[in-house]
Amino acid sequence: MRKKKINEVLKAAKDNNCSIRIGVNAGSLEKDILEKFKEPCPEALVESALRNINILEDQDFFNFKISVKSSDVFLSIKAYRQLSEATDYPLHLGITEAGSFISGSVKSSIGVGSLLLDGIGDTIRISLSDDPVKEVKIGNEILKSLNLRHRGVKIISCPSCARQGFQVIDTVKILEEKLSHIKTPVTLSIIGCVVNGPGEAALTDVGITGGKKGNNMLYLSGLQKEKVLTDDMINRVVKEVEKKASELEK
Repeated sequence: MRKKKINEVLKAAKDNNCSIRIGVNAGSLEKDILEKFKEPCPEALVESALRNINILEDQDFFNFKISVKSSDVFLSIKAYRQLSEATDYPLHLGITEAGSFISGSVKSSIGVGSLLLDGIGDTIRISLSDDPVKEVKIGNEILKSLNLRHRGVKIISCPSCARQGFQVIDTVKILEEKLSHIKTPVTLSIIGCVVNGPGEAALTDVGITGGKKGNNMLYLSGLQKEKVLTDDMINRVVKEVEKKASELEK
């Protein structure tokens, strides 16, 4: 019965030119493999993956990718590294059941990011107990941080401190929302003081550095442009980022 169902799925995939994912999960390993290794471990996940690869290959089906996921970051990393040495098929990366937005984002960033830095992985999935839209955003941010994808506004901003010339945290939140529609890669630095502000602004398309008495310095393409009052700052930054994006699109 199981073989019949597999054949039906493979036929449908072939007829529609669809890829299949072999999804091995530490929480649902085959009974005999779990008995052999006593507990979920990298070797167990890899053995399960290779077994299922053979099933598809025996049916002359090769349009698939593989995942070996666990909620344990280190187990997942080790399993993917071992699998990457055992096969050349595309690997689908992820930390399964990673948890809530904050903890899940951290675990996924460490696990997926580490593997991508090793040159391992072809597709990714971020699994959070939250809005799926947030999963996509976290995935995009991981890729942007590793310079594997260049899309949208990349914000470089400082933490809040006593030197800030404007409310950095609130400003970043507002600008993230106002600039979310931009898909063209643009870099923006938002630094609250002149200690690190000019240096960061010199490396970004648009930059704003906090100044005394609400007189903040606007930078364009790494060069000082003019002072901007705090009350006008957000609208001016949005305008300049949109202008830069438009120029880059041409």
